[in-house]
Amino acid sequence: MEHLKIALLQIAAAENLEENLKKGIHACKKAKSMGADIALFPEMWSNGYRIYDRPFREWEQDAISTDSDFVQAFGELAKQLNMAIGITLLEKCESGPKNTLVLFDRNGNQVMTYAKVHTCDFSVERALTPGDDFYVTDLDTAIGKVKVGAMICYDREFPESARVLMLKGAEIVLVPNACPMEINRLAQLRARAYENMMGIATCNYPESVPDCNGHSNAFDGVAYLPELSGSRDTCIVEADGSEGIYMADFDMEMIREYRRKEVHGNAFRHPAKYRLLIDKEIKEPFIREGYRG
Repeated sequence: MEHLKIALLQIAAAENLEENLKKGIHACKKAKSMGADIALFPEMWSNGYRIYDRPFREWEQDAISTDSDFVQAFGELAKQLNMAIGITLLEKCESGPKNTLVLFDRNGNQVMTYAKVHTCDFSVERALTPGDDFYVTDLDTAIGKVKVGAMICYDREFPESARVLMLKGAEIVLVPNACPMEINRLAQLRARAYENMMGIATCNYPESVPDCNGHSNAFDGVAYLPELSGSRDTCIVEADGSEGIYMADFDMEMIREYRRKEVHGNAFRHPAKYRLLIDKEIKEPFIREGYRG
Protein backbone atom coordinates (compact mmCIF):
# COMPACT_ATOMS: atom_id res chain seq x y z
CA MET A 1 0.00 0.00 0.00
CA GLU A 2 1.31 3.44 -0.97
CA HIS A 3 0.69 5.46 2.18
CA LEU A 4 2.43 8.75 2.94
CA LYS A 5 2.45 9.75 6.60
CA ILE A 6 2.83 13.42 7.51
CA ALA A 7 3.41 14.38 11.15
CA LEU A 8 1.74 17.70 12.01
CA LEU A 9 3.89 19.15 14.79
CA GLN A 10 1.26 21.12 16.70
CA ILE A 11 3.66 22.44 19.30
CA ALA A 12 4.23 25.79 21.01
CA ALA A 13 7.47 27.66 20.38
CA ALA A 14 9.86 28.65 23.15
CA GLU A 15 11.31 32.10 23.84
CA ASN A 16 14.46 31.87 21.75
CA LEU A 17 16.04 30.24 18.72
CA GLU A 18 18.17 27.80 20.70
CA GLU A 19 15.20 26.41 22.61
CA ASN A 20 13.14 26.18 19.44
CA LEU A 21 15.93 24.17 17.85
CA LYS A 22 15.99 21.75 20.78
CA LYS A 23 12.22 21.39 20.92
CA GLY A 24 11.98 21.04 17.16
CA ILE A 25 14.59 18.28 17.05
CA HIS A 26 12.83 16.42 19.85
CA ALA A 27 9.49 16.67 18.03
CA CYS A 28 11.00 15.39 14.77
CA LYS A 29 12.53 12.40 16.53
CA LYS A 30 9.17 11.59 18.09
CA ALA A 31 7.48 11.96 14.69
CA LYS A 32 9.93 9.48 13.21
CA SER A 33 9.19 6.99 15.99
CA MET A 34 5.51 7.32 15.03
CA GLY A 35 6.30 6.33 11.44
CA ALA A 36 6.31 9.74 9.75
CA ASP A 37 7.64 10.24 6.22
CA ILE A 38 7.44 14.04 6.58
CA ALA A 39 7.45 16.25 9.68
CA LEU A 40 5.80 19.66 9.25
CA PHE A 41 6.19 22.65 11.57
CA PRO A 42 3.68 25.47 12.13
CA GLU A 43 4.32 28.87 10.55
CA MET A 44 7.57 30.70 11.31
CA TRP A 45 8.81 28.20 13.90
CA SER A 46 12.21 29.86 14.28
CA ASN A 47 10.68 32.66 16.36
CA GLY A 48 7.22 31.27 17.06
CA TYR A 49 5.57 33.85 14.78
CA ARG A 50 6.22 36.46 17.45
CA ILE A 51 5.82 39.48 15.20
CA TYR A 52 2.42 40.84 16.24
CA ASP A 53 3.25 41.95 19.74
CA ARG A 54 6.64 43.57 19.07
CA PRO A 55 8.02 46.53 17.05
CA PHE A 56 9.31 45.66 13.58
CA ARG A 57 12.87 46.73 14.35
CA GLU A 58 12.87 44.25 17.23
CA TRP A 59 11.46 41.18 15.49
CA GLU A 60 13.41 41.92 12.33
CA GLN A 61 16.48 40.92 14.34
CA ASP A 62 15.03 37.40 14.65
CA ALA A 63 15.47 36.79 10.92
CA ILE A 64 17.93 34.05 9.97
CA SER A 65 19.22 32.80 6.64
CA THR A 66 18.30 29.47 5.09
CA ASP A 67 21.93 28.38 5.40
CA SER A 68 22.04 29.24 9.12
CA ASP A 69 23.01 26.63 11.68
CA PHE A 70 19.37 26.48 12.83
CA VAL A 71 17.97 25.56 9.42
CA GLN A 72 20.82 23.30 8.40
CA ALA A 73 20.51 21.37 11.66
CA PHE A 74 17.14 20.14 10.39
CA GLY A 75 18.74 19.10 7.12
CA GLU A 76 21.24 17.01 9.03
CA LEU A 77 18.44 15.64 11.19
CA ALA A 78 16.40 14.69 8.11
CA LYS A 79 19.31 12.62 6.84
CA GLN A 80 19.89 11.07 10.26
CA LEU A 81 16.23 10.10 10.64
CA ASN A 82 15.66 9.20 6.98
CA MET A 83 12.60 11.49 7.13
CA ALA A 84 11.69 14.67 5.22
CA ILE A 85 11.33 17.81 7.35
CA GLY A 86 9.47 21.03 6.53
CA ILE A 87 11.06 23.65 8.78
CA THR A 88 9.69 27.20 8.90
CA LEU A 89 11.43 30.45 9.70
CA LEU A 90 11.57 34.21 9.51
CA GLU A 91 14.09 34.38 6.68
CA LYS A 92 16.76 37.05 6.48
CA CYS A 93 16.95 38.58 2.99
CA GLU A 94 18.43 41.72 1.46
CA SER A 95 14.95 42.73 0.29
CA GLY A 96 13.55 42.35 3.80
CA PRO A 97 12.47 39.40 5.95
CA LYS A 98 10.35 36.62 4.46
CA ASN A 99 7.94 34.07 5.91
CA THR A 100 9.54 30.88 4.64
CA LEU A 101 9.32 27.10 4.52
CA VAL A 102 12.41 25.01 3.76
CA LEU A 103 11.79 21.39 2.84
CA PHE A 104 14.55 18.83 3.32
CA ASP A 105 14.16 15.38 1.84
CA ARG A 106 15.01 12.21 3.74
CA ASN A 107 18.58 12.40 2.45
CA GLY A 108 19.06 15.85 3.94
CA ASN A 109 18.87 17.66 0.60
CA GLN A 110 17.20 21.08 0.54
CA VAL A 111 14.65 20.39 -2.22
CA MET A 112 12.32 23.37 -1.89
CA THR A 113 12.35 26.86 -0.41
CA TYR A 114 9.02 28.65 -0.48
CA ALA A 115 8.27 32.15 0.84
CA LYS A 116 4.67 33.14 1.61
CA VAL A 117 3.25 34.87 -1.47
CA HIS A 118 0.10 36.33 0.10
CA THR A 119 1.59 38.20 3.03
CA CYS A 120 -1.02 39.98 5.18
CA ASP A 121 -0.22 43.43 3.85
CA PHE A 122 -3.17 44.97 5.71
CA SER A 123 -1.37 44.27 8.98
CA VAL A 124 2.10 43.82 10.46
CA GLU A 125 3.08 41.41 7.69
CA ARG A 126 3.29 44.37 5.32
CA ALA A 127 6.89 44.54 6.56
CA LEU A 128 7.59 41.14 5.01
CA THR A 129 8.79 40.58 1.46
CA PRO A 130 6.35 38.34 -0.40
CA GLY A 131 7.53 35.23 -2.21
CA ASP A 132 7.74 35.32 -5.99
CA ASP A 133 6.11 32.02 -7.03
CA PHE A 134 4.64 28.67 -6.00
CA TYR A 135 6.84 25.60 -6.24
CA VAL A 136 6.45 21.85 -6.56
CA THR A 137 9.23 19.34 -5.98
CA ASP A 138 9.61 15.60 -6.52
CA LEU A 139 10.11 14.45 -2.95
CA ASP A 140 11.92 11.14 -2.52
CA THR A 141 10.01 8.99 -0.02
CA ALA A 142 9.86 5.36 1.03
CA ILE A 143 6.98 4.84 -1.44
CA GLY A 144 8.82 6.62 -4.26
CA LYS A 145 8.53 10.14 -5.65
CA VAL A 146 5.67 12.30 -4.43
CA LYS A 147 5.04 15.73 -5.95
CA VAL A 148 4.89 18.15 -3.02
CA GLY A 149 4.05 21.87 -2.98
CA ALA A 150 3.46 24.45 -0.26
CA MET A 151 1.24 27.32 0.81
CA ILE A 152 1.53 29.28 4.05
CA CYS A 153 -1.51 30.32 6.12
CA TYR A 154 -3.17 33.28 4.31
CA ASP A 155 -2.26 31.74 0.93
CA ARG A 156 -5.19 29.40 1.48
CA GLU A 157 -7.60 32.34 1.12
CA PHE A 158 -6.79 32.51 -2.59
CA PRO A 159 -8.01 29.65 -4.80
CA GLU A 160 -5.28 30.60 -7.26
CA SER A 161 -2.56 29.42 -4.85
CA ALA A 162 -3.76 25.82 -4.83
CA ARG A 163 -4.75 25.92 -8.49
CA VAL A 164 -1.24 26.92 -9.59
CA LEU A 165 0.20 24.13 -7.45
CA MET A 166 -2.26 21.67 -9.02
CA LEU A 167 -1.27 22.81 -12.51
CA LYS A 168 2.36 22.23 -11.57
CA GLY A 169 1.49 18.67 -10.60
CA ALA A 170 1.28 18.85 -6.80
CA GLU A 171 -0.19 15.74 -5.20
CA ILE A 172 0.34 16.91 -1.61
CA VAL A 173 0.47 20.51 -0.35
CA LEU A 174 2.08 21.41 2.98
CA VAL A 175 0.51 24.36 4.82
CA PRO A 176 2.24 25.83 7.89
CA ASN A 177 -0.24 28.00 9.81
CA ALA A 178 -0.51 30.48 12.69
CA CYS A 179 -4.12 31.59 13.20
CA PRO A 180 -7.41 30.20 14.53
CA MET A 181 -8.55 27.18 12.51
CA GLU A 182 -12.30 27.80 12.61
CA ILE A 183 -15.08 26.43 10.45
CA ASN A 184 -14.57 28.79 7.52
CA ARG A 185 -10.82 28.31 7.22
CA LEU A 186 -11.29 24.57 7.54
CA ALA A 187 -13.87 24.81 4.77
CA GLN A 188 -11.38 26.65 2.57
CA LEU A 189 -8.78 23.91 2.99
CA ARG A 190 -11.40 21.22 2.37
CA ALA A 191 -12.41 23.04 -0.82
CA ARG A 192 -8.84 23.49 -2.06
CA ALA A 193 -8.25 19.75 -1.69
CA TYR A 194 -11.59 18.82 -3.30
CA GLU A 195 -11.48 21.16 -6.29
CA ASN A 196 -7.87 20.27 -7.13
CA MET A 197 -7.93 16.56 -6.25
CA MET A 198 -4.89 16.80 -4.01
CA GLY A 199 -3.97 16.22 -0.41
CA ILE A 200 -3.54 19.21 1.89
CA ALA A 201 -1.84 19.00 5.29
CA THR A 202 -2.03 22.02 7.62
CA CYS A 203 -0.01 22.42 10.82
CA ASN A 204 -1.09 25.06 13.33
CA TYR A 205 0.08 26.15 16.79
CA PRO A 206 -1.86 24.76 19.78
CA GLU A 207 -4.45 26.75 21.71
CA SER A 208 -1.86 27.70 24.33
CA VAL A 209 -0.40 30.12 21.75
CA PRO A 210 -2.20 33.49 21.51
CA ASP A 211 -4.59 33.78 18.55
CA CYS A 212 -4.17 30.11 17.66
CA ASN A 213 -6.34 27.12 18.54
CA GLY A 214 -4.69 23.98 17.21
CA HIS A 215 -6.99 21.97 14.94
CA SER A 216 -4.17 21.03 12.58
CA ASN A 217 -5.80 19.08 9.80
CA ALA A 218 -5.49 17.15 6.56
CA PHE A 219 -7.80 16.51 3.63
CA ASP A 220 -7.08 13.95 0.92
CA GLY A 221 -9.37 15.49 -1.71
CA VAL A 222 -11.00 12.18 -2.67
CA ALA A 223 -14.73 12.90 -2.58
CA TYR A 224 -16.05 9.85 -4.44
CA LEU A 225 -15.22 6.16 -4.52
CA PRO A 226 -16.82 3.53 -6.78
CA GLU A 227 -18.03 1.46 -3.85
CA LEU A 228 -19.89 4.40 -2.25
CA SER A 229 -23.31 5.61 -3.33
CA GLY A 230 -22.56 9.19 -2.31
CA SER A 231 -19.64 11.41 -1.39
CA ARG A 232 -17.21 10.74 1.46
CA ASP A 233 -15.62 13.01 4.04
CA THR A 234 -12.21 14.03 2.71
CA CYS A 235 -10.93 14.95 6.21
CA ILE A 236 -8.43 12.33 7.34
CA VAL A 237 -7.37 14.05 10.56
CA GLU A 238 -8.31 17.10 12.62
CA ALA A 239 -6.55 17.70 15.92
CA ASP A 240 -8.08 19.24 18.99
CA GLY A 241 -6.52 22.31 20.60
CA SER A 242 -3.88 20.56 22.67
CA GLU A 243 -0.17 20.40 22.00
CA GLY A 244 0.93 17.20 20.32
CA ILE A 245 1.95 15.42 17.14
CA TYR A 246 -0.89 14.39 14.86
CA MET A 247 -0.46 12.00 11.95
CA ALA A 248 -2.05 12.46 8.53
CA ASP A 249 -2.05 9.19 6.59
CA PHE A 250 -2.48 9.81 2.85
CA ASP A 251 -3.40 6.84 0.65
CA MET A 252 -1.40 7.90 -2.41
CA GLU A 253 -2.60 4.97 -4.49
CA MET A 254 -6.20 6.04 -3.91
CA ILE A 255 -5.43 9.71 -4.60
CA ARG A 256 -3.61 8.93 -7.84
CA GLU A 257 -6.33 6.62 -9.11
CA TYR A 258 -8.92 9.27 -8.30
CA ARG A 259 -6.93 11.94 -10.15
CA ARG A 260 -6.76 9.74 -13.25
CA LYS A 261 -10.52 9.31 -13.46
CA GLU A 262 -12.39 12.22 -11.85
CA VAL A 263 -13.64 15.47 -13.39
CA HIS A 264 -12.08 18.08 -11.08
CA GLY A 265 -8.64 19.71 -11.21
CA ASN A 266 -7.62 20.55 -14.77
CA ALA A 267 -10.11 18.28 -16.55
CA PHE A 268 -12.65 20.81 -17.81
CA ARG A 269 -11.15 24.23 -17.14
CA HIS A 270 -11.58 27.17 -19.57
CA PRO A 271 -8.49 29.33 -18.91
CA ALA A 272 -9.27 31.74 -21.76
CA LYS A 273 -12.36 32.83 -19.83
CA TYR A 274 -10.40 33.79 -16.72
CA ARG A 275 -8.47 36.82 -18.00
CA LEU A 276 -10.14 39.09 -15.47
CA LEU A 277 -8.25 37.23 -12.75
CA ILE A 278 -4.97 38.76 -13.90
CA ASP A 279 -6.30 42.24 -14.72
CA LYS A 280 -4.13 44.59 -12.68
CA GLU A 281 -6.64 47.41 -13.09
CA ILE A 282 -9.23 45.72 -10.88
CA LYS A 283 -9.43 47.55 -7.56
CA GLU A 284 -10.15 45.96 -4.19
CA PRO A 285 -13.66 47.15 -3.17
CA PHE A 286 -13.37 46.23 0.50
CA ILE A 287 -11.58 47.86 3.41
CA ARG A 288 -9.07 45.44 4.91
CA GLU A 289 -7.89 45.94 8.45
CA GLY A 290 -7.39 44.01 11.62
CA TYR A 291 -7.24 40.54 10.03
CA ARG A 292 -4.60 37.95 10.74
CA GLY A 293 -4.22 35.10 8.28
